[in-house]
Amino acid sequence: MTDEPSPADELKALQAQLVSIQRVFALEGLSAVIVLQGWDAAGKGGLIRRIAWVLDPRHLTVWPIKAPNALEQEELWLQRFWRRVPSAGEIAIFDRSWYGRVLVESVEGLISAETCERAYDEINAFEQTLVDNGVRLVKLFLDINADTQLARFRARYENPAKRWKLTADDIRNRARWQDYEQAYARMFERCSTSAAPWTRIDANHKKKARVAAMRRIVEVLGEGVDLSAEPGVDPVVDRFMTAS
Repeated sequence: MTDEPSPADELKALQAQLVSIQRVFALEGLSAVIVLQGWDAAGKGGLIRRIAWVLDPRHLTVWPIKAPNALEQEELWLQRFWRRVPSAGEIAIFDRSWYGRVLVESVEGLISAETCERAYDEINAFEQTLVDNGVRLVKLFLDINADTQLARFRARYENPAKRWKLTADDIRNRARWQDYEQAYARMFERCSTSAAPWTRIDANHKKKARVAAMRRIVEVLGEGVDLSAEPGVDPVVDRFMTAS
């Protein structure tokens, strides 16, 4: 027998730490960006729920990133992401992100090889600017193998309540597994920098993956943060309560 906590207990403890971190972020005007990338059915949605369930929604925004709309297609490609950078005191989660430029847009031939090559440097400059301006940046890649993905696709298909989550895009992307493997490898090679490193999470086991991902989030967001800090009391409130 061991005294090691179960994944559920460890996740609960990490969630409590994240609540404390968010409180200090709101108090001190700190901000953070959490980037989630990964294979279809790797568990991004489940991880987001475990984060969002415990945090104050007034200081949290989740951005599900899809293909740019007609207006966004007329803009510089990073412009739509700049608009979503969190303000002071806020945390933003990106369910997929600007990395679509060098992933789906590249794999599907929507941009040229030259444009893709330039995008790596543009992404690094974008992330370096965030970090230089005090934004805590966590980049997580949820990694699963092809067998795990197929099993999860089948489970979704057989569950009427979850069948809607399985799309034609998922099937098409799976058919290009090797192309995406190469695109991911290039992404890690070019865009895992000292300022904004990638963390790969083995997501073949959902519960362990959630713990590993949450552990990394707490590590980055909590670095140097004094969790004992308490918000001050408005002097007007203090005088009223003292006199009452």
